[in-house]
Amino acid sequence: MLCGSAGAAEGDEARAWQRLVGILQYLQSDYPDAVRSQQTTELEEQTGFARDAQAAAREVGPGAAPFLAAIDSVARRIERAEDAQGVARDCASLVDALVVAGGLSRSPRRPPDLAHAKELYAAACAACHAQDGSGQVEIAPTMTPRPSSFLDPERMDGITPYKAFNVMTLGVEGTAMPAFSVLNDTERWELAFYIFALRQPPCEVKAPRSTLEKLANITDAALGKQYTPREVACLRRVPPQTDEEQSLLIARSGIEDAMRLSQAGQAQAARQAVMDAYLNGIEPVELLLKGRQPALVQRLEEGFGRLRVDLDNGAPTVEAEGRALLGLVDDARRSHSPTQAWSVFGMTLFILLREGFEATVVIAALLAVLKRTDQMKHARWVHSGWGIALALGVLAFVFARHLLAGTRREWLEAVVALAAVGMLLYAALWLNARRNTRKLMGRLRDQMEGALGRGSRAGLFTIAFTAMLRESFETALFLQGLSIDSPSGVAWGAAGGAVALVFLVTFVVRVGYRLPMKALFTASTVLLFATAVVLLGKGLHALQELGALHVRPLPLFTLDFLGLYPDAYSLLPQLLLAAAPLAWWLATKKAPPAPPLPSGA
Repeated sequence: MLCGSAGAAEGDEARAWQRLVGILQYLQSDYPDAVRSQQTTELEEQTGFARDAQAAAREVGPGAAPFLAAIDSVARRIERAEDAQGVARDCASLVDALVVAGGLSRSPRRPPDLAHAKELYAAACAACHAQDGSGQVEIAPTMTPRPSSFLDPERMDGITPYKAFNVMTLGVEGTAMPAFSVLNDTERWELAFYIFALRQPPCEVKAPRSTLEKLANITDAALGKQYTPREVACLRRVPPQTDEEQSLLIARSGIEDAMRLSQAGQAQAARQAVMDAYLNGIEPVELLLKGRQPALVQRLEEGFGRLRVDLDNGAPTVEAEGRALLGLVDDARRSHSPTQAWSVFGMTLFILLREGFEATVVIAALLAVLKRTDQMKHARWVHSGWGIALALGVLAFVFARHLLAGTRREWLEAVVALAAVGMLLYAALWLNARRNTRKLMGRLRDQMEGALGRGSRAGLFTIAFTAMLRESFETALFLQGLSIDSPSGVAWGAAGGAVALVFLVTFVVRVGYRLPMKALFTASTVLLFATAVVLLGKGLHALQELGALHVRPLPLFTLDFLGLYPDAYSLLPQLLLAAAPLAWWLATKKAPPAPPLPSGA
């Protein structure tokens, strides 16, 4: 426990949620000890805290209603002094759920300044806890209970900085520990981290990568199971600062701003705050998070979409959606862990195959058509198109963090995807026209020669370029994020993926070459059309993430690799485009055969 001057209570809703969480944290850590001691005073104190938790839950209001039954269950068991481990476990679960429901932050907004914390500690805490944190001061014997020692392993191994922050925020009734409401949140977090650094030796090694969210919610004992003692010392003495976490904190602040603006009736400003939170907070690290936790990224995107729709419609669920979204952002912060080289290798290989499949199959289909029609001399236009796009992807990998961050990447994805849709449809229609040309088998070579000589070489280049460009850029950004964890894993994974894609292209070209002419043109047309449908969905989805296109969620599932998203404004155009060939086929099914196209048309 700390000692200091108390200030006026804040009394807002967030404080009520925080108080409830703080009480349950106290019960989680102290109730098992009270049961083991069987001391009447200790058990009565725990019973009092359990009743305080019930009162605090009712003070929060309707938001805490789903948790009342569980809190009452905890209180009944504490009154009977039974089920110590079950109570501790249920309190921990309640804390996690209440943090999400209340939209609470369980870590500081910026890396704590421990030098400033040392000054704060000397002014507000040293009188009771001693300058070195030992609690050995002259007035200690006169205090009941005695001031805590921050050097005591048993004491410190059982709490987290987040719990220390709550104790400083709320105080502890019946002790010399009042609420530190004269200090702001940043200062209380600085003190919370500082007391954990007091018993650690100087940092003499490179600190492992971690996050403030993780360090604020983990005990020293748990850290010791993951890292060496010297690494633990560095983690506690040198709080980490990463661009990834700072970006997620921007997202969190934007969501909180949107919730406040919505409550004030400023719906348009709230909607803009949500957009800024996504574009400035999530977008810069989206690909990095996708490489580690694709399911979480999908939930984040869906959460932002739902919140935007609620704000547009003035729905009463804005507050609940906002709190749930804050919980997802904190999940992204808390669950980060550096990935091992073999895992990065596997993810890199998978990403190359996933992102490169569309582009390489389109390119392979073009090459197969050229080979089947003895026009391989024009293959250099195809190779030039994808080669230049790939080179631009390499540049994107080198300069990804600065060149293609946030909205610039999203706009590039949208524009290139929609441009590729146009080129792929052009290629599909071109192939289909030749498939239906009379006497194609006898005249195809002359027609190909004439068409290529009058501009289709540029078409071949553009199709190959646009097909590869989007996938090249996105793959580069994925790999750039993964290389933070393991450059060697990315290098080996990229090499393996490249070999697999070369094999895929060779296979498609050889198989295509052996197909009958009509079957080859039909298969290539279907492939190009299907790819256009996929890219249309991805392009429209990118415009929605930018706020340039409205969202209308549907109760469906997401298939990102197929460009299918549960939204009417992206799915309907895809359905219309996918149905167009069928409609055309039905309309022309009984039509007389078309006359031969002029040579080179």
